[in-house]
Amino acid sequence: MRYTNFLYNFIAVAAICLVLNSCGGDKKKGNKIYTSIETDESVKPTFKPVWGIKYTEVRRNFQNGVSFNDDGYQLEPEWKFSFVSDDTVNIYHPRRSRFVNAPVMFDHDSLFNIAWAWVRLRKLSKDSIVFQVMKVEGKELMRDKSVVYMTMYANDYIKNVLHTDTSHAKRPTRADTLFIKHKTELALRDTDKAFAARDIAVLTSKSKNLTIERVNNIKDDEEQEGLIQDYMLPEYNIRIKNAYDDFKYAFSVRIDEKGTLHYLRSVNYIFPEFLKSSNKAMKGIVDGYLKAYLDVKPGTTLGIPHPCFIIVNVNGTKKK
Repeated sequence: MRYTNFLYNFIAVAAICLVLNSCGGDKKKGNKIYTSIETDESVKPTFKPVWGIKYTEVRRNFQNGVSFNDDGYQLEPEWKFSFVSDDTVNIYHPRRSRFVNAPVMFDHDSLFNIAWAWVRLRKLSKDSIVFQVMKVEGKELMRDKSVVYMTMYANDYIKNVLHTDTSHAKRPTRADTLFIKHKTELALRDTDKAFAARDIAVLTSKSKNLTIERVNNIKDDEEQEGLIQDYMLPEYNIRIKNAYDDFKYAFSVRIDEKGTLHYLRSVNYIFPEFLKSSNKAMKGIVDGYLKAYLDVKPGTTLGIPHPCFIIVNVNGTKKK
């Protein structure tokens, strides 16, 4: 899918990034506690004050403070770690389902390479840590593209100060809800502004003449790494028996907030001389077959139903 590379690169960077925890100094040697790039860029950081403290990521958001982007992609907090020393972090590895040690290297003014990913330390305390995920291309730091932030709370802080658990601490914020409500209002006024549903639309066949199956566009190794964001543009294979003719089309469909299907366009190139007839045929398949043979539950995000898109590959077999 068009989002797979982005998702893989982004989550891989974010994953490795939380390796980077604390900073502080050994007062006997005259070092100062390093807390933020904003307070002191000249001090080489040490993470000794927070060695051994277990942290859990509770928030991952864009620069605007919201965990969703305009396409509907949601950043999700996933990482857990503890800082072992100034050059090692013990971080949970989703593929291996266990904690592993990974390297930490300081570069300059709060910039670190953690397990081969670049992050910047924005805040450090025994209760919380904030990282900025840095986009690096070649040897160049792309500041304008480094728009993702990660917030970690100490497990002890979550339990004994917030008096809650990690699942509750990770819940979407009011800002997230307001953002999705606003995007839904826009999508209801302008169908082109439909966006991916975090909980995808559910399509169920109600006829023996139609079978439907979801296409898995996530590779096994990517799924093991936690890249399971296949909700961005769900794809389905649909087979229709006893059709008016043999046909084979692939096209996009918009599902509105009520679960109604609307034909959009072919995903394959069509020669201009065949465009009108092909669009008519595909629209007829949606209106004549899919609407009649499918029960559709609309997609939702944070419990809010809204317009979203899917891809369908439809094969029809003529009645013999």
